[in-house]
Amino acid sequence: MHRPLVGALASAVLGSAALIGAGAGPAAADTHRVKAVDFAGTVALSNCSGSLVRMPDSADTDKALVMSNGHCVESGMPGAGEVLVDQPSSRGFTVLSASGGSKGTVRASKIAYATMTDTDVSLYELTSTYADIQKKYGIKALPLATEHPVQGASIKVVSGYWKKIYSCSIDGFVHELKEGEWTWKDSVRYTSACNTIGGTSGSPVIDTATGKVAAINNTGNEDGGRCTVNNPCEVDENGTVTVRQGINYAQQTYTIPKCFGTGNKLDLEREGCTLPRPSGE
Repeated sequence: MHRPLVGALASAVLGSAALIGAGAGPAAADTHRVKAVDFAGTVALSNCSGSLVRMPDSADTDKALVMSNGHCVESGMPGAGEVLVDQPSSRGFTVLSASGGSKGTVRASKIAYATMTDTDVSLYELTSTYADIQKKYGIKALPLATEHPVQGASIKVVSGYWKKIYSCSIDGFVHELKEGEWTWKDSVRYTSACNTIGGTSGSPVIDTATGKVAAINNTGNEDGGRCTVNNPCEVDENGTVTVRQGINYAQQTYTIPKCFGTGNKLDLEREGCTLPRPSGE
């Protein structure tokens, strides 16, 4: 996966790539996109990227949610089969302006949900409501899509950590994406232009036709390895393994709204919710 960046580890992991990314600004304006995509709604974590997100039925008075990767949680990467629910957290997130500048900080009250099983996602509940954030910072949350993305769709991967926007298209979908002990299902594969790096983990993948979050950036095959950490492999319905060095991936998010009810509260028992449950449930 795109490894979280922690202090000196950043230079050890990424070397010169980190230095190039750190100096990169937002991508040049794309005159052909339907919806303008900038950094408004994104956040920077201490080691990853993320975004303020809302469900179709979220109210302005609901506590806001921040979405990132499961492998970005502060307690360390969840193991295969591990699901975190309602874990206390006081993690801070830097809210970004449309141009990528810092607007201020919001803080979590808990990790509402996190896992690296079937998908790679973390959802933090904040101490602030959507209305609080909009009033204080003038920032609205990004809406989560509720339909499966389509092949060929134009997308933007917006990294709050690097303040960099990657532009490409959805190349296709992967039946199973395997990396080390983890397996992710129905992953999004990018075309090669989205050459995301460490620190972009958790970036929202925005469909430029709708302006909605269609997926969450999480990994890429760095060295051509086969199904190892930082070198995920694709496995099709027949068990055939394909390795695509230099290609990057994301996890779809359209199923997440089915797991949240009134008041932005997680409910894994809701009809249509397919997120993995904690063991024993």
